[in-house]
Amino acid sequence: MREKITIQQIAELAGVSKFAVSRALSGKSGVSNETREKILKVAGQLGYFNRKSSAGAETAPQDDGAVKPGTIVVLFPNIQYQNHDSPYWGPVFDGIASRLSQRGCDIVMLTEPSEEKVFSLLNPKAIQGIITLGVISTRILLEIKRLDIPVVMVDYEDPAFLTDTVFVDNISSMRELMLRLISRGYKSFQFVGDIRSVPSFRDRWIAFRSVLEEFGMESRPHPVLTGPESGDKLWKHLPTVLDEVRPDVFVCVNDITAVEVISGLVRKGRKVPDDCGVTGFDNTHADNEHGLALTTVNVDKEWMGRRAVDKLFWRLANREARKEKTLIAADVIMGNSTR
Repeated sequence: MREKITIQQIAELAGVSKFAVSRALSGKSGVSNETREKILKVAGQLGYFNRKSSAGAETAPQDDGAVKPGTIVVLFPNIQYQNHDSPYWGPVFDGIASRLSQRGCDIVMLTEPSEEKVFSLLNPKAIQGIITLGVISTRILLEIKRLDIPVVMVDYEDPAFLTDTVFVDNISSMRELMLRLISRGYKSFQFVGDIRSVPSFRDRWIAFRSVLEEFGMESRPHPVLTGPESGDKLWKHLPTVLDEVRPDVFVCVNDITAVEVISGLVRKGRKVPDDCGVTGFDNTHADNEHGLALTTVNVDKEWMGRRAVDKLFWRLANREARKEKTLIAADVIMGNSTR
């Protein structure tokens, strides 16, 4: 029998009062948005929102060919770099749009609103399914959950909202990249990227660290390079950090970060890759201001979008089946940002 999760347990793990937990879970005012998100995520991690088991009688999977086309909502987060113009998310959206076109579906592109009533301007009964791209706030996901509409999330997951997901195979890809680097003689490594921000970054960090442990190599993460400062404001900290750490290679969480690190190294008079190697991930900045072909991991972003649509239609035909995570294989590209 599933153990009942109490408000006290959530409060202790979140480090807040029972009053704050009660207000957050009931959707009432009295707590900040940041605290509300924290409480909802902790509640999800404890299984508070999964008290009703979805595991019913096992049924054979059904072919999705009988599912009639309808209107699909594609939900973007309200974050500046996660939009249709992004070199990462743009191709993912294009893959979604092309597959939906093949299936004869209508598509509605929606940016995550600031208020909870995410579909206040739409008729939920007219929406066949939802595909979310990137980081969506927990409170918005819980509003979607209330609508009971099939959802597939691309490159993100939330413990408060169990649903089908599509990810690149971050762990296997990062592992292959690290093995390639070690085989080329690199001995000291520094990871760059916020290891707590999103699941994909965390998985890349886990694979990075596990390979070093396997080969008996030290992993000394720099708190700035692996914390929140490693994001949009990384350029402010690089001049100081690059004086403190001098690895053989910086393994960056994505190509955007890799280009930023290269810029910092160049300003410090260090040559890439002669003095220090730099790697990226996602293959979004093959052409960059430094004229370097990045060593990176090529993610087939359009295919991720197409597979998200396929998974959504499978879910429409198999509403009671257990939730699934789909992993898309990726390819390591060795460029001249490493020797």
